[in-house]
Amino acid sequence: MSTTPRPPRHESDAPRDLVGIGIGPFNLSLAALAQPLTGLDTVFYEQRPAFAWHPGLLIDGATVQVPFLADLVTLADPASPWSFLSHLKARDRLFPFYFAERFHIQRTEYDAYCRWVAENLPGLHFSHQADAVRFNPEREVFEVDFTRLGPDGEAAELGRTYTRNVVLGIGTAPHVPEPLRPLVEAPGVPVVHAADYLAHRETFLAAGHVTVVGSGQSGAEVFLDLLRHRPAGRERLRWIGRTEAFAPMEYSKLGLEHFTPDYTRYFHGLAEPVRDRLVTAQWQLHQGIDAGTVAAIHDELYHRTLNGGWPDAVLTPGVSVRTAGRIATAKIELHVEHLQQNTRSRLTTDAVVLATGYRERSLDPLLAGLDSFLRRDSHERPRVDEHFRLVLDPSVTGAGCHVYVQNAERHTHGVGAPDLGLAAWRSATILNSLTGKETYPLPARTAFTTFGLPQRSPVPPARQAPRPVGQSLH
Repeated sequence: MSTTPRPPRHESDAPRDLVGIGIGPFNLSLAALAQPLTGLDTVFYEQRPAFAWHPGLLIDGATVQVPFLADLVTLADPASPWSFLSHLKARDRLFPFYFAERFHIQRTEYDAYCRWVAENLPGLHFSHQADAVRFNPEREVFEVDFTRLGPDGEAAELGRTYTRNVVLGIGTAPHVPEPLRPLVEAPGVPVVHAADYLAHRETFLAAGHVTVVGSGQSGAEVFLDLLRHRPAGRERLRWIGRTEAFAPMEYSKLGLEHFTPDYTRYFHGLAEPVRDRLVTAQWQLHQGIDAGTVAAIHDELYHRTLNGGWPDAVLTPGVSVRTAGRIATAKIELHVEHLQQNTRSRLTTDAVVLATGYRERSLDPLLAGLDSFLRRDSHERPRVDEHFRLVLDPSVTGAGCHVYVQNAERHTHGVGAPDLGLAAWRSATILNSLTGKETYPLPARTAFTTFGLPQRSPVPPARQAPRPVGQSLH
């Protein structure tokens, strides 16, 4: 039952040092590294009632694509009590993990670890929705308005807190391509984004024919799960995606150095048009499929040929969905185009899983009150400096007030922005900037690759050798 929220609750007039908005893995990392800094006054708000990390994709057997050392804290502070190994110790699971010899842990285990941190770390406020951030020039602080939500998700109480610094970790949102939005919004039609796959898994297992759209890791995991649980010879599965191949993720050791602080700093120093070209060209660094998942799919398909015949599964890369519609009430028709053949066709199916990725949530609604202070690039995206701070008007930054971002800076910091392996380093960088000292000593070098030439004066144009006096040009 909806009730009128109570009048605003104003917190202490003394400004906090930091207010975090959003509690996903990245702000949870920041909160964990900030916790032992006793002189730092921090608070973090999250509108969800509890921590949850991609619950719809916690498929049995699916692993995190970074080693367990890429937890919330270890790569900045290996001695932190909030490390993954500390979690195992607290649960009496350290020896079983030791003998399991796993460098990459399952997603369910990573989620359990993060929930353990979130449940034990002070200063985290769930069921608190941040509504607006404004700058108060008279007091030289940010005002953060929030709403405390009741058990039913309705507004229970309004509040406001003051802070010198804000860090935005509002994450990403599932992306649904425009042609498929009408189907997703239609009641009773089994067209679901992969983010909600597990909640609808039984529906997809029971459906006559299922199509998975999206050729990245999520699409591969959903396709493999369906394949493993549908009867041999009657799989009735189709997997399509825009990329030219079901390509494995770049996972060579030197390739992985694109996810180091060295590369992040190099990328940030490039010109904006170059950065934009690189983000598009480097898709295989972060949007390809784990080689183990590719092998598991092939193994499952191969196993189903042992008694002769081929599984009823069609895998076609290089396919784009142009439009989509319903046939009567039970069927879905996808109008597709093969990008290499330049041909079009219609595909009929009973259910669709959209493994079409995620997009950064726009900061604009939350920062509408700061719009006049924001500095933007040529594409109207917020500019972000090397310390992960939004570039604001000097009237704000001159007062010692900053807005930091986490996983909202791919256009300025590169493909490592959403990578869990850089979480602890970025959090430490933010805390060092915020405290004005090297609170967490960070390595000066992290990659064997040198990503650019040494910075020197521009090369002058070539000049012709002087001619002897009186020498003819002909």
